[in-house]
Formats: sequence, structure tokens, C-alpha cells
Amino acid sequence: MYFWLKILHILAMTIWFSGLFFLPRLFVARHRHEIDADPEYWNPVTNMLFFRIMTPAALATITVGGILFAWNPAGAWLVLKLVVVAGAVLLHLYFGLLLYELGHDRDHHGPTFYRAIGWVPLVFLLLIAGLTGAKPLTLGNLPAPPMGPVEAEEIVPGLEEGEGLPRLELPES
Repeated sequence: MYFWLKILHILAMTIWFSGLFFLPRLFVARHRHEIDADPEYWNPVTNMLFFRIMTPAALATITVGGILFAWNPAGAWLVLKLVVVAGAVLLHLYFGLLLYELGHDRDHHGPTFYRAIGWVPLVFLLLIAGLTGAKPLTLGNLPAPPMGPVEAEEIVPGLEEGEGLPRLELPES
């Protein structure tokens, strides 16, 4: 089951990032009044791409990734990957905001901005692939997470074998 969840996670992520790569190109086409900028073409295509393809793929990626995380958490690489994924989610939401603004004929940026922001998903994808491939257990001076059962001595230093945890007294209200 774990294998198939990984496959689904990778497929959904591929579809999501394909949309993140393509949407800025459509923003440039609209701004430059290219053939793709015709509102009868541009509006349905961008809305279908964002709402019916990218967003469900992003939700599937995050959901299956959460299941995989709960199944087998390990290492500092996963925390860093989650930070990069959070950046990709924020970029996705920002693209939705740009799509909304452009849908209301409020274009605040030029084609250079859209071309530049079109490179951001590539940076995120390379970071995710690098972290997933390398899987560093630790980062800098951070200790590696425990990889097996944790003993009480490791949780609470100074706690002797057989002793219970001290009782927590709550104030009466």
C-alpha cells in the first residue's frame, strides 16, 4: 500500500507542478495580447487549469503526503521538504490571486514579472527533489531524530528505571 501511495503522491505532484509552470506563461500571453489572450479562450482555460486540475492535484499531493508522513516520519529532510511545500502552496494561492485580479482586468505586473515568477516553481521542484533524494537525517548542529523505541531515560534525563513520572498538580478553580 505504501508503494501505491508514493506513486499517487508523485503523480499528483507532477500534475500540480505542471500547472504551476504553465499558468505564468498564460499570464504573459494575456499581458502581451497574444493569440492565447483572447478572453473566450483565456478565461475558460486558466479557470479549468487552476480550479479543476491544479487545485485538486495540490490537495491530493498534500493529503497523500500527510498520510505518507504519518506512516513513516524520519529525518530533517522531511521538515525542510514541508517548508518548501508550504512555499509551493503559498505560490499556488498567489497565482490564484493573480488569476482573480486578471479576471477583473486589473493587471499590476508586466510580462517580465510573470516570466520571473514562472521560474519559482522550478526552484521549489529542484529543492523538493534534492531533499527527497539526499534525505539528510540531520541539518547542521541539529541532532538526528530517534529512529527506534525511545526509553524513559531519553525523554526525561535523570529519571531512574521503574520510577514513574512526577504527578502534575493542577490548581483548583
